[in-house]
Amino acid sequence: MAKRSQAQIPTEISPNPSISPKIPFRPRKILKLSNNPTTKPLTSSSSALPKTLNPLTSQSEINLALQHLRSSDPNLTALIDSYSPPSSFDSGRPFLSLARSILYQQLATKAAQSIYTRFISLCGGEESVVADVVASLSAQQLRNIGVSGRKASYLHDLAEKYSDGTLSDSSILEMDDEGLLTMLTVVKGIGAWSVHMFMIFSLRRPDVLPVGDLGVRKGVQLLYGLKELPKPLEMEQLCEKWRPYRSVGSWYMWRYMEAKGVL
Repeated sequence: MAKRSQAQIPTEISPNPSISPKIPFRPRKILKLSNNPTTKPLTSSSSALPKTLNPLTSQSEINLALQHLRSSDPNLTALIDSYSPPSSFDSGRPFLSLARSILYQQLATKAAQSIYTRFISLCGGEESVVADVVASLSAQQLRNIGVSGRKASYLHDLAEKYSDGTLSDSSILEMDDEGLLTMLTVVKGIGAWSVHMFMIFSLRRPDVLPVGDLGVRKGVQLLYGLKELPKPLEMEQLCEKWRPYRSVGSWYMWRYMEAKGVL
């Protein structure tokens, strides 16, 4: 079975980046960008930014993000002009999204979709994917539908964290980004990368920079003509100008990486 790694590139805006079809692009020419990552950005009209950021659930929010990214980082302008913008960020119940994230880890998309479909059926439908139901499933029942013993323990731990009150859908929706990273990584099998993907594709948080994602790192390397892959601290520094819409900037890094610098 083919394995899925973090280097695979989320393509459309969806609750799980691994299940979306690729966005088509027409190869035309090599994108010419400034190789100087310290290039001074155009003056950004920070006063035009909303004081309170909303989740990226509407095209108007996406448009605000694109306007800001154009003005704050000239290197992004060619990318924004070359790709259709993300339409919107879909949402889903946090528990369901987290369970799906666990099931999709390190699997090829087709295999993950098949297991997820069987998992939903085993639970009795998506609305029945709740902590009590998942906790009631035995490891053998989960193995019978293709879930490994390790992932079964991850699902059970997630369900336990919900049952004992450590987590809840409502508390997750109210947490800030730092709180989410702290609380969700307490669950077995959920690391920083999974939390970043969850924040971008399920909670639609606008200002998430997945510094450990290989696709985003390679995109930044290409964008700024770096000799080596940027490390997390360098990623933070280079992408600081994208605030408060680093989620959308990261989305364009996946597109750029997917195209290998060719538009």
